[in-house]
Amino acid sequence: MAEGTNGRRRFSDKWGKHELDVLAVLSSAFPQWLTSRQIAQRVKAYADSYGELADQAAKAAFAKQFQRDRAKLAAMGIAIESRQPEYSSKSEGQDFASYRLQLGDEPRIRLRFEQDDLPVLAAANYLARSISVSSTQAQPVPQHTSRTSPRVPQTPIPGLGLDSIAPGLGTQTIPPTLMKVIDSRRFAATVDVDGENINVAYTDSDDLAMFVLEHPGATIVSPQEAVDAFNRRLDAATKLVLADESASANSATVVSPTISSKTPEPDEADAKKSHPKKSGPSFQTGSEVDRRLRLMLFLSAHLGEEFSLAELAERFIGKPKSDDELKKFVNIIHKDINTLTTVSDDGEMAGSQFFDIDWSLLDAEGIVSATNSLGLERLAGISPQYLSMLTASVSYLAHSPLLPDTQRAKAASLYQRLRQLVKPGETPWLSLTGYELEPHSFSVVKRAISTESLLDMEYTDGAGRTRRKIVAPSKIFVDEGVYYAAVWTDVLDATPADRRKFVSRDHLINKANGKPRTWQVLRLARIEHAEVVEPIKHVDVPDMPVGELRKWSFDNGTPAVFITDEPDLSFVRSLPGATVEPCQSGEKVHLIVSSDSWFVAFCIAHARHITAVAPDTLRTMINARATRELSVGQHDDTGTQTA
Repeated sequence: MAEGTNGRRRFSDKWGKHELDVLAVLSSAFPQWLTSRQIAQRVKAYADSYGELADQAAKAAFAKQFQRDRAKLAAMGIAIESRQPEYSSKSEGQDFASYRLQLGDEPRIRLRFEQDDLPVLAAANYLARSISVSSTQAQPVPQHTSRTSPRVPQTPIPGLGLDSIAPGLGTQTIPPTLMKVIDSRRFAATVDVDGENINVAYTDSDDLAMFVLEHPGATIVSPQEAVDAFNRRLDAATKLVLADESASANSATVVSPTISSKTPEPDEADAKKSHPKKSGPSFQTGSEVDRRLRLMLFLSAHLGEEFSLAELAERFIGKPKSDDELKKFVNIIHKDINTLTTVSDDGEMAGSQFFDIDWSLLDAEGIVSATNSLGLERLAGISPQYLSMLTASVSYLAHSPLLPDTQRAKAASLYQRLRQLVKPGETPWLSLTGYELEPHSFSVVKRAISTESLLDMEYTDGAGRTRRKIVAPSKIFVDEGVYYAAVWTDVLDATPADRRKFVSRDHLINKANGKPRTWQVLRLARIEHAEVVEPIKHVDVPDMPVGELRKWSFDNGTPAVFITDEPDLSFVRSLPGATVEPCQSGEKVHLIVSSDSWFVAFCIAHARHITAVAPDTLRTMINARATRELSVGQHDDTGTQTA
């Protein structure tokens, strides 16, 4: 350590061991509280630098370093709680806050995971730690929280504990697309959808409004600022006027049909500006201290068991590519074991060994067997609350398009095992905007496709009306995280006589090929009821690429116009195929709408920056939907405000 100008040695910790020492001191003292002075005295690195905290400079330096170490541990899943102690004589060292490990009232749960569970488990852990979800009553929101503060906090419980029972979790690679989707949705709200409370992660208030409007009957439960933001958009939508539908060919520009990902924007931020999120540290830890913490908790969870250095190296560093790399990894783990069992010069200070190691077994055979963990086994495993979050995340990934099919199947299998350990009704519902779960009609539509059967379905059309139709489903595809079904409507000859009245073939001409349009593309979530029907003859359904189906929907859509209150808005730039021209207030946007209900939801969601819409039929639908949502949201059956 270096000498300061006042003779006190400046803080230095070359090997990053002070975080481990802090953990050892607090763990060995649990459940007692330790004051700042007691911690400074017992942690060797602090004691060498700050001594008895006799002056204000030492107090300030210690406080800064301790809070840094505390934040480091909390970010990894080891939370340290604080309190102000009852006042007593300053000479007794009770004039500072006191601290202890935050372990909760319930015991940790320890599970056994297979190696092939780890990729899905790592992805689920990333999702669970990225969305604020709890099966218990929600904590009150601080009154002075900034409007732009994230509503998806990095939950400090207990990802590292999961590492202790699933070694190798930190070496897994999480799909970049999954991380991008999760990271961009940095706010969370509770939304009631069909009587179920769903914890929805979203990008901004426009994004949340779109989610609610695309789920008829949904209402925002909390937080209140999300409810207020939604109502402001509804109010603005009721005031839209009719737009001039003419276009100026000389000044119009076409937005690229390439669908660009939405950039996260703070709630209520300027919609014109794009606010890319700064990339934070991944939950998959990799530093020396991180690795030692994971190793320490793993050994604490498996006291008395034997593990080879090579096995620990693969679990906590990664699979070596060569014998030389294996030797390097083994040496690193051996060094970590030495660090975790270092005894300080002063036995009363921290640095005392975390474990008793069978050194003869380690030296002779390279096998690690640890005992006496200073109580750190209390940190190993996961809490029941976090298990509920993890189970919900695994279930979501098994039924959403964010993972490859092979990993989705593994997630479904893992979910069946985890759900046995969670009490009924304690698994929260999760959702990410734009990436909904498989709709309830998914299985029946898929069965009809696989058996080449007909489908008798009731569905909600773009105008919100319920229709019934007999069709031959051809394929299911996912577009921007939403499930769609492509169905063939020319099925009269194959339909049983008692159901032929429900066959409805559209005789409009398909602009793409000049033939009657016999394809229909509809969102699976809008199918309210479906039944598989055995055809009386085989239906010859032509193969139609998904790209052509999208083009067909676009070519047979409704021309629409909306006008913005300022130019260069981000939600306009993300519209594929839109034609944009400048106008007096902002921009006039022309586009072809393949779904009237989508356009209604889109305009309401962005109504704070839209002043006029055409044609009048769509404007009327927008006004009616917004008015209805406002009236429904004012009061529930008991007369209290809900949304």
